[in-house]
Amino acid sequence: MACAAARSPADQDRFICIYPAYLNNKKTIAEGRRIPISKAVENPTATEIQDVCSAVGLNVFLEKNKMYSREWNRDLQYRGRVRVQLKQEDGSLCLVQFPSRKSVMLYAAEMIPKLKTRTQKTGGGDQSLQQGEGSKKGKGKKKK
Repeated sequence: MACAAARSPADQDRFICIYPAYLNNKKTIAEGRRIPISKAVENPTATEIQDVCSAVGLNVFLEKNKMYSREWNRDLQYRGRVRVQLKQEDGSLCLVQFPSRKSVMLYAAEMIPKLKTRTQKTGGGDQSLQQGEGSKKGKGKKKK
C-alpha cells in the first residue's frame, strides 16, 4: 500500500480504467453498467471511448486484449479497455471539466452517439432496409 501512494498519478498504471460495459445500456448494474440507463449508449466499443476522450484532450491509451471480468461474451467486439489520465504528476487535474471517473464516463456516453461512425451506420442501415423492402415487394408482385 505504501508503495502505491509513492507512485506518481501520471504513471500509466495509475490511469483510470473504463470498460465498454460501464457505458452499455444493454447491461444491468449487476452486469457492470455504471451510469444511468437513460444516459448510457447501445454497445459502445473501447475504440469509440478512446476516440471521444482523446478528441477532448485527455491522455488516453487503449488496451485491446483486456476483458471485463463480468463480460461473459468473448467476442472481439466486447474486448478492450481504455486507460485515461485524470491527474498530473503534482496531483492537479489534467482537465478541470473531468474531476472524477464518473464525469469521464458520462461525457463519453454523451459523445459516442455523435461520432461519424455511429451516424453513418444508422443512416446507411435505414437506406438498405428501405431498398430491401422495396425489392421484396417487387419480387412478390412478379410471382403473382
